This record gives sequence, structure tokens and C-alpha cells, in this order.
Amino acid sequence: MLYYCAPLEGLTGRQFRKIHARHFPGTDRYFMPFLSPAQGHAFSRRELRELDPNYAPEVPAIPQLLTRRAEDFLWAAGELADMGYPEVNLNLGCPSGTVTAKGKGAGFLGRLEELEAFLDEIFSRCPIPISIKTRLGVSQPEEFTQILQLYRRYPLRELILHPRVQKDMYRLPVRNAWYAPALEDSKYPVCANGDLNTLRDISALLAQYPGLDRIMLGRGLMADPALIVRQRGGSPASREVLQRFHDELYASYTQDFGSPHSAMMRMKEHWFYLIQRFQDHAAHAKHIKKARTPQDFQRWVQAVFQELELVNRAGD
Repeated sequence: MLYYCAPLEGLTGRQFRKIHARHFPGTDRYFMPFLSPAQGHAFSRRELRELDPNYAPEVPAIPQLLTRRAEDFLWAAGELADMGYPEVNLNLGCPSGTVTAKGKGAGFLGRLEELEAFLDEIFSRCPIPISIKTRLGVSQPEEFTQILQLYRRYPLRELILHPRVQKDMYRLPVRNAWYAPALEDSKYPVCANGDLNTLRDISALLAQYPGLDRIMLGRGLMADPALIVRQRGGSPASREVLQRFHDELYASYTQDFGSPHSAMMRMKEHWFYLIQRFQDHAAHAKHIKKARTPQDFQRWVQAVFQELELVNRAGD
């Protein structure tokens, strides 16, 4: 069984991947937050820092591209191949309105003729294997029948399925029944993604669809950084391990951003999920969210680790 970290913008950048892999080993692949190659065909300095293969060569990371122009995808994939990346992932799952309004991400699923021409071009010319992360469609899950037929024309590295449509965003329940047709007679591996937040969620899905041999975890892994460790039979993270992980991540952001305040703002995004690891956290979460200075932020973070009990994670 393979376990992946999902690409979450603002959360799973290079600092997180390196530090998470050190403290919680066992993640087979980390998928990078998407890059949007533009017609100018040049990565920004920020993107080059994120892609630097020498930053954490021990961490298996897969870049993700978000575009509807084949020439932009192929340029970026060529650059990534030259950097030594073994694979590139195509984002056909992002449900954000600012993305889908441009016909990108899950919005591309509503333009099947255009998508077919795009896939013809990239699969015939891309120098490295391509995997796809997809939703079921734009507004109705039945759209996936035709979309799946299209995918099966190409030599996908793997298909990562988030079984919602774009209009569902993250509000409506996942539609897990669609793993059945995705797995049936598939010539490529299928990876499950979406609302797999606990050991029970993972176990229930694998019991229902034993053909799944890979799982991608996103928000669940942010809330419990040891989720993959636990799924592999390891122990839950102690308070001390979580604090060491947190403090190293905060220090890395501070150094890279050159600003404790910017690092604090990034860490607040992590605390939106991580606070769920602690019992009776409402008041502390409010103070962390409202902290205006790094000193206030650190004071309330320390209070969490000193005052709150960890949630019992036996099988949740």
C-alpha cells in the first residue's frame, strides 16, 4: 500500500515536506501545490526555490501543473524533467471559482473536446510520465463515465480520484461509489483521495474497495501529521513530538521568509487543522487565530502544548 500527501496550497510547500518527512517517515510521495505555467515560459524565483531538487533530495516530491494550454504544460514538464523529476501531475481537480472560470482544474472537465486535444498533445510529447488528479465532473457525477472513457485512451502513470464534482466544492459528501467503475479493468493504478481523515475512514474505504492500493491524504494529515505512521502500525505522535515538529517548521518559515510575522501567518494556516489534535481547544484556537504579534502567537502555542490534553486517537 502506498500513501501520499496531497498538494495543499500554503501548507505542503518544501519546508513542510522536508520537516514532515523527518519527523513522520513513511509517506511514499508528496505532491506539490500546483504551478501555473504561463506563456512567458519562465518560472518565478519563488517557484524555482520550491522546485529546487537539491533542497531535500531525500523527499520524494511530484510537481503538479495547472493549465489548459498544451504548449505551456510541455514546456514546464520539459524543465521539470531536466531538474530530475520522474513524473508530473496534471491538476483536473481544483474546484476554486477563480481557477474553473478560466477553464482550468475541474473546469477543464466541462470542455471534453478541448481536453481530448490537450491530452493527445501532452501524452504524445511529454518527456516524463503523467499522472492525473481529477474530480468526477463539473456538476453531475454521471459526467465521469465519459471522462473515464477519455482517460483510458492514455498511458496514465496513475489516476488520483477525488469523488466529488466541482460544484460540490468540499461541502457535500464524497461519492465513493465511483471508485468501482474507476477500478474496473483499469490499466493504471487508481489512488483514492477525499475525506480520508481518520484510520476508520481509510479502513472502511479499503474494505469496500480492496482493489485500491494507494491513498492520498490531505486535511486529515494536516490535522494529524502522524496519520500515515499510524496507518502503517506506528504510534500516535506525542505532545513532545508534535511540538518539535511545529517548532522546527516555524523556525524554517521564519528563516526562509525573513520575517517572524510572515512565518506566524503561515503557521496559523497549519493551526486551523493541527488544533483538532487537542481536546477542549476552542478558546486557545481563538487566541492563536487572533494573535497579532509573533510573541502573542508563540505564547498561545506554548499554552496549547502545556495545558491541553491530546485527543485519544485509538481508531478515529
